[in-house]
Amino acid sequence: MALKDFERYPLTFGPSPVHELKRLSAHLGGARIWAKREDVNSGLAFGGNKTRKLEYIVPDILASGATVLVSIGGYQSNHTRQVAAVAAHLGLKARLVQERWVDWPDPLTDRVGNIQLSRLMGADVRLDPSGFDIGIRKSWEDALAELEANGEKPYPIPAELPEHKLGGLGFANWAYELEAQERELGIVFDTIVVCTVTGSTHAGMIAGFAGQDRPRRVIGIDGSATLEKTRAQLERIARHTAELIELGRDLRADEFTLLGDWAGDSYGIPVESTLAAIRTTASLEGVILDPVYEGKSMAGLIDLVRSGDIGRESNVLFAHLGGQLANNAYSGVL
Repeated sequence: MALKDFERYPLTFGPSPVHELKRLSAHLGGARIWAKREDVNSGLAFGGNKTRKLEYIVPDILASGATVLVSIGGYQSNHTRQVAAVAAHLGLKARLVQERWVDWPDPLTDRVGNIQLSRLMGADVRLDPSGFDIGIRKSWEDALAELEANGEKPYPIPAELPEHKLGGLGFANWAYELEAQERELGIVFDTIVVCTVTGSTHAGMIAGFAGQDRPRRVIGIDGSATLEKTRAQLERIARHTAELIELGRDLRADEFTLLGDWAGDSYGIPVESTLAAIRTTASLEGVILDPVYEGKSMAGLIDLVRSGDIGRESNVLFAHLGGQLANNAYSGVL
């Protein structure tokens, strides 16, 4: 099937806006930098990149007759907050397993930000002390089994959606959406910078851009601190998505770029470059980033422009995926 043939349930306002970051570009003295804003893409609980992905999954949810959506993430998961919002929007229940993926000392990390909104929206939030991993989690499988035993019909939504068969379609569509916006703006973005953790956002972009006849480099900035696991998952999801949308060719090795210099030692722990990028972008542009994802990808973008790896003549698009609500759990460093 071509991408246009997959059923899509609209959860966003339409194409997410693209705008230039003129003061940041001038500050760095190199490439022309723009942002595409998934953080303002929907009216559902502040939106974000996972809302776009869920548009392709909702038709399957409705067809399944599910009574409860079951997902998993860290205490400050943007993904689980968006699952809770979609469940509320559809009139379904939500069971969220929230593991301690980030070893962070803030005493309110399990009560503010994303998790606070999930509870406000009526989700059944269950805390679990397990640490971070990008694979399928036993705590999530246990939640599914418990709900089935209680007579519910659960619909499983894996963490960050990489393991869902349709998880890459949202950002394959994003790539074609951007192509149309480029025509309207009269610009071509030769470089895309995106944060990569479990991979389906970056993978979808790769598959979508592979069907366009334009030279681009999609640079993933790792935020997982499990670089090789993330790289393997990224390649697997991208190839699966390319096959789903009938790309008609194999993805090349040079279409995968994943850089690990800004992740730090652990998922969810901001390092000095993360905090500097957040402060720089906020003070120059009034654009707010987060310490888990966007602060790390912007740190990568800043250093790549400063070093000349991204050339002075480049038009660079920063993919802002959302996540600012997690800042509430990092008050000690912000």
